[in-house]
Amino acid sequence: MRLTFLPKLISGIVILAISSGFLFAQSKKDSVPSVAEIPAIKQGNTKIVFPLTADGYHLLLKGSDHTPVIDSTGRIMMPLVPTKVTLYFQLVKNNADTLSYDVSKQVIVPGKFNGDKEVNHQPFMIPALREWHGASGNFNLSDAKRMVINTADKDMLIKAASILQKELKEQTGHYLKIYIGKPQKGDIFLTLHEKDTSIGDEGYYFKVNEMITISALKYQGLFWGTRTLLQLLEQKHSIPKGVARDYPEFKVRGFALDDGRKFFRLQFLRDYVKFMSYYKMNDFQIHLNDNGFKNYFGGKWDSTYAAFRLENTTYPNLTSKDGSYTKKDFIALQQLANDYSVRIIPEIDVPAHALAFTKAVPAIGSKQYGMDHLDLHNPLTDSVIENVFKEYLSGDHPVFIGKEVHIGTDEYAKKDAEAFRAFTDHFIRYVQSFGKDVRLWGALTHANGVTPVTVKNVTMNTWYNGYANPVAMKKLGYKQISTPDGWLYIVPAAGYYYDYLDCKNLYTNWTPLMIGDVRFPAGDPTIMGGSFAVWNDIVGNGISEKDVHDRVFPAMKVLSQKMWAATDTVVNFEDFELMSKKLGEGPSLNIRGQLGKAGLPFYTYFSFNKSNKQVKTEHASYAKEFKGNALLFSGKSSFARLPYQEIGYDYTVSFWINPADDNPDDAPIFQSSNAVLKLKQGHTNNLGFSRDGYDFDFGNSVPQNVWTHIVITGTNKGTSLYINGKLQKKLYDDYIQFTDKEKTKKPKVETLFFPLHMIGGFNGKADELRVWDKVLADQEIEALK
Repeated sequence: MRLTFLPKLISGIVILAISSGFLFAQSKKDSVPSVAEIPAIKQGNTKIVFPLTADGYHLLLKGSDHTPVIDSTGRIMMPLVPTKVTLYFQLVKNNADTLSYDVSKQVIVPGKFNGDKEVNHQPFMIPALREWHGASGNFNLSDAKRMVINTADKDMLIKAASILQKELKEQTGHYLKIYIGKPQKGDIFLTLHEKDTSIGDEGYYFKVNEMITISALKYQGLFWGTRTLLQLLEQKHSIPKGVARDYPEFKVRGFALDDGRKFFRLQFLRDYVKFMSYYKMNDFQIHLNDNGFKNYFGGKWDSTYAAFRLENTTYPNLTSKDGSYTKKDFIALQQLANDYSVRIIPEIDVPAHALAFTKAVPAIGSKQYGMDHLDLHNPLTDSVIENVFKEYLSGDHPVFIGKEVHIGTDEYAKKDAEAFRAFTDHFIRYVQSFGKDVRLWGALTHANGVTPVTVKNVTMNTWYNGYANPVAMKKLGYKQISTPDGWLYIVPAAGYYYDYLDCKNLYTNWTPLMIGDVRFPAGDPTIMGGSFAVWNDIVGNGISEKDVHDRVFPAMKVLSQKMWAATDTVVNFEDFELMSKKLGEGPSLNIRGQLGKAGLPFYTYFSFNKSNKQVKTEHASYAKEFKGNALLFSGKSSFARLPYQEIGYDYTVSFWINPADDNPDDAPIFQSSNAVLKLKQGHTNNLGFSRDGYDFDFGNSVPQNVWTHIVITGTNKGTSLYINGKLQKKLYDDYIQFTDKEKTKKPKVETLFFPLHMIGGFNGKADELRVWDKVLADQEIEALK
């Protein structure tokens, strides 16, 4: 985890605006040579004309923010509609080619439908389409008859077609059979034979007339077209006719998850692959190892939490006992991600953040800097870490199946910069020896020194400019992923960085071209894209998978837009936020536990008076009670299944319960795959709940052999208990008190997604279950009894 809390200013960098862009000068004393505007582009032009420069200088075209419109050679490909393109040049002195300036220029490129009347306006989606021309009318999904794959592409596209077929059924109820051959009216046609070769690997055309055609050059681009189809259908079952030409500005659109200090179940990772894919986010970095802060664990390394999340046969004690993945499962996760056009970037973080390794092999821990640092002067250290990487990289079928692997390399003690640089270089080359490209955290400004560090085929997450000056890293030749901590770091319930990202500020002001206080020119090819991150610094603070997702969900939508097209925000933030509420996580996913239709209030009531198709009992029966019948349960194998899994924030759940006097510890009342509400939490005899390895109790017991009215409300801030209409306990604003010398207090997260999949599993009766997707007021709750 990156420990520094606030970004600092970088000295010695001059950013001078010229024309329509930015310039990074060599020094404050440099004067800026003049550069004219680019001559206007006319219909039919196939190449840009370079602008005139001051005598003694020449321009090199380095990049474009719309490469499929104007590429790095200056070739022009006609867009659908007039498009503003920013070109990035380097202005180079003829007799001193080491002196150069960054220059941005904008041009308008005429479109194929120049001035043509548009009937259907551009439909809303996330990220927004880069180019759209609307026709007249709509295509109704109910009219679709088949999904057709181009014959030449059947082997490549059968997986994408099968996924789309399943998701269309889940989302709309409409089932389309898959055929191979030529399309007809009413078909959805998938093809990799798009004639426009400028759109690149991730570009695609989405054409809607009498059929829907998704055409691309590569699987990934075509798959993004299927996400466009699904997003349109989530909002409305008819699709406006027209044509879209869509493509990303940035190659890396990422999210990094700290899986080391909080374990995330495999299903959560699999769901996140699909969730990210739905918003065309293509880069999922999984931080597989890390440790807590020693001062929160009595100042003792032996007691400090550390975890490594992968099965390891070379060092079996390395693998965490409280949550890990088998190699088989991790391979399957990466294969699923490939199917959904997402890269999994596995990260093994060394030589700092390395307590899991030193607990497994104590001899490699640093006595000078602490056991979370590897001893870089011990030859055994390299051998152990080589063995770990080798286990996942070697052989014909390696565990890490993708092209890139992240080796960490961050926040090591500054005193040992040369050894750190040598270690970094060694493991770059070691991992590359297995045919992989390398990612690492930016640290080479902090670890300043003379020991060379390999640049070729290395991409750097530049996160804090004091650790890696992004301008200096560019000059060294590193490709960069913009990961600025002051913009993009979520650290749940920690009191520093962000608990929830400032989405409005990000949408309005940030782009991947911005790293700290530095902004690179649009089109700079050394900026590969961006990535935001969740760091679970405060081990044991009660944060749940659901709480993490509650923070990530709104950020994913905004950053999907900003990473697909930095400045192409079609609508203002308020409209974006309003319209984005119509879009969820993708077909089959409901990580947020939302019940009912988007935008509409939800309420459900189960009287349990008689048999109900929605309630499926197992070893439970209906018994006559004061309000008609109630459900009668006789132990852990006696329960009723409800038609819901859970409800997320905000909610109110009301029910009546009459427990017998012979219930064991941990007897459940409600259960889901994520949580259990218990009649007796452990040995406490109190009503409580368990989830994510945490146990909570309300400090109140439920009376035996009498009917009691229970109401539980939940938000992203905490959980409240009402008994017989009166508030008994609010699990809000509690703190963990640490014993470090600062007597640190950190919030304790006591939230609950209320489980609704099963009721029962105890001895006794339950009745009158009501569920709202809002928190009722105290007066409303009192009136319920």
